[in-house]
Amino acid sequence: MLITLYSTEGCHLCEQAYSLLVEAGVQEHVQVIDVAFDDVLFSRYGVTIPVVSIKPVISTSSDACSVTAGIVSDESTHSISELGWPFDSADLAAWLKNNGFN
Repeated sequence: MLITLYSTEGCHLCEQAYSLLVEAGVQEHVQVIDVAFDDVLFSRYGVTIPVVSIKPVISTSSDACSVTAGIVSDESTHSISELGWPFDSADLAAWLKNNGFN
């Protein structure tokens, strides 16, 4: 499962958010995306960064479509869990736990 950190260069809050992800021990699962290079991302996250996001990995089976992040979904619903700033280490830990990171 991949955690996305929406960020931009020179953002001290984004650096703090990344430090919290490192502190939580999930840095190897983090992909940092600079919103400044994508108009769609910039319009969505430009004034709200940093934002961490997890898009659940969907695995299909003959019974149903399940989501490995612990959220039940069908084929028409692909939930994305986001945590926007401000957040602290306790908020991040609870969000990670709710999304399948222990």
